[in-house]
Amino acid sequence: MGGDFQPQGHTQIVMNLIDFGMNLQEAGDAPRWDHTDNSPGPGLPSTGTGDVSVESGISYETVRGLLDKRHKVGFARGIYGGYQAIMWDKVNKVYHGASESRKDGQAAGY
Repeated sequence: MGGDFQPQGHTQIVMNLIDFGMNLQEAGDAPRWDHTDNSPGPGLPSTGTGDVSVESGISYETVRGLLDKRHKVGFARGIYGGYQAIMWDKVNKVYHGASESRKDGQAAGY
């Protein structure tokens, strides 16, 4: 992940782990979304609700809810960053690794 998407992607991973109880692999593979605002420039207020790009896998109900709130919703591929993670499981005393399917990569540790 990088650029403007990085904080959004990190937040979505943490939410998937904590709020939705996903394991490390599920959290990275879950569908993502990206919001861009309609600000005319740095430090200036937005002029609307912004644009939301969603991956396939986001439910139609969710897309419809965004449209009802006057968001512009589109679909995009390849803009949702990359994800590899390693997590220590102190209960079982093992490491868990995950690497998402959107791009090449691996999680490695020792």
